[in-house]
Amino acid sequence: MKQFAAGDMTRNTGDLFEAAAIAPVAITKHRKPRFVVMSMERYETLTSRDTRSQEVYAVDEMPEDITALCDQGIEDYLNG
Repeated sequence: MKQFAAGDMTRNTGDLFEAAAIAPVAITKHRKPRFVVMSMERYETLTSRDTRSQEVYAVDEMPEDITALCDQGIEDYLNG
């Protein structure tokens, strides 16, 4: 991840925005990452919550079709 010092942000704003359009960029203060700048599209992807595609179940309460998919995925993983 690219990093920019907080003190250099005003001098390198164009470089910062150009880098952030490609991938998240860390803003450092006292040489430690403190903030992240990223494109709005990436932020929206990270924060969107499509509830239709995310469901949570306790293992003993999973529907049979989900249990079968989970078992198959574990088996595929263990067999390479």
